[in-house]
Amino acid sequence: MSVITRFAPSPTGFLHIGGARTALFNWLFAKHHGGKFLLRIEDTDEKRSTQEAIDAIIDGMDWLGLDSDGEAIFQSKGKDRHADIANQLLKENKAYKCYCSKEELVEMREKAIEEKKPYKYNGKCYHSYSGIEKPAENIPEEIDPVIRFRAPQTDSTIINDLVQGEVSYPNEELDDIILLRADGTPTYMLAVVVDDHDMGVTHAIRGDDHLTNAYRQKIIYEALGWDTPIFAHIPLIHGADGAKLSKRHGALGVDAYRDMGYLPEAMRNYLLRLGWSHGDDEIISTEQAIEWFNCESIGKSPARIDFDKMANVNAHYMKEADNNRLLDLILPIIEKKTDSTIDAKHKSILLEAMEIMKDRSKTINELAEGSLIFLERVEYTDKAFKTLNDGGSQIIVKILPVLEEISDWKGDNIKASVSNFSKENELKIGKIFQPIRAALCGTMESPDLMTIMEILGKDECLKRLGTI
Repeated sequence: MSVITRFAPSPTGFLHIGGARTALFNWLFAKHHGGKFLLRIEDTDEKRSTQEAIDAIIDGMDWLGLDSDGEAIFQSKGKDRHADIANQLLKENKAYKCYCSKEELVEMREKAIEEKKPYKYNGKCYHSYSGIEKPAENIPEEIDPVIRFRAPQTDSTIINDLVQGEVSYPNEELDDIILLRADGTPTYMLAVVVDDHDMGVTHAIRGDDHLTNAYRQKIIYEALGWDTPIFAHIPLIHGADGAKLSKRHGALGVDAYRDMGYLPEAMRNYLLRLGWSHGDDEIISTEQAIEWFNCESIGKSPARIDFDKMANVNAHYMKEADNNRLLDLILPIIEKKTDSTIDAKHKSILLEAMEIMKDRSKTINELAEGSLIFLERVEYTDKAFKTLNDGGSQIIVKILPVLEEISDWKGDNIKASVSNFSKENELKIGKIFQPIRAALCGTMESPDLMTIMEILGKDECLKRLGTI
């Protein structure tokens, strides 16, 4: 069997982190088996679907590197096919027309609440208009009917789920769901079954909030004589407090994590470990993930999001990243922050600085912020300003001639000259380096000062120190 998976988001908002993980799991499963991964946009809800959301989903998928095998499929384009299948079930007496008014349905719901029973359609129209109790001429002409699926009323529907194991649902509790609305548009439940079948989907990997849908979808598959996909229902992601993930926990769109400075490979690694494991491995490359991924290793309990761990994973991939790539990522941020275009000279300086700066940064944004010290404009922190005012500027005035005499501007030579100066003036070397750091960087926290001075170059260092 050639494996085919799909990710099927509704374009009613951004690609949130739970959806991104679902897409990743489907993508990895297909890649692991040498199969296909497809993207289907479930846009049948025309009122809530937007082009902006469609663009955000596709953009988020592209950023994560989750390429689909072929163009995105739009569910709305298959509504004629969906209607044909609904009418086929109608002809086979596996579905029926329902003429109940909104008032009748409200009355049924209120009665269920009164009797403290779960609401389900009572099958009134199945008995009334299928030639069982009343002749066809009694059909109310003023109401456009919906088409309902006639659910089995005995036994149970059983699903062998790759994550949940064998699960079942009593058929007597299944509702006669609507397949086709009164305006002829298909419902989600019908469209999913038809589309998955027509796309050849073999495995449906999705959140466990769809598990109850799976029972309803399976009986439709069986009624049509189609093979049911193998299901794998993943527990949802929760916040650190164990509550269902929401905006207050950081349930943001994938684009927000990109804007916060996360790398796509780090997000793939982090999302993979949200509910899936391979021994004690934490850092798992995409190549390893493809090789190792299976649904059996997905946990049955909800995973909890941990932003500290996410940042640490990102920090690892920052250290591994190519310096030219990092420079390309920070330049737009720096140019926006400084409202200026970075020239070739400073691009070269920033590129040289990447090696020391990326080891201290957990995100691209942190890297960009830290790299500002290599530009000509320096803004002083309160601590740096205090260091310079508390005698630091006088020390800089004294050591400036010593630094001017250094002909070979290398870190070791700079350190040796400062060391000699400290001995001659009976000053601790830290007392000298602190004001130099404050003057050059504008902060008391930075990478190795000698490396910074070497990267900045003699002229720039003397220029900054000379203005104190």
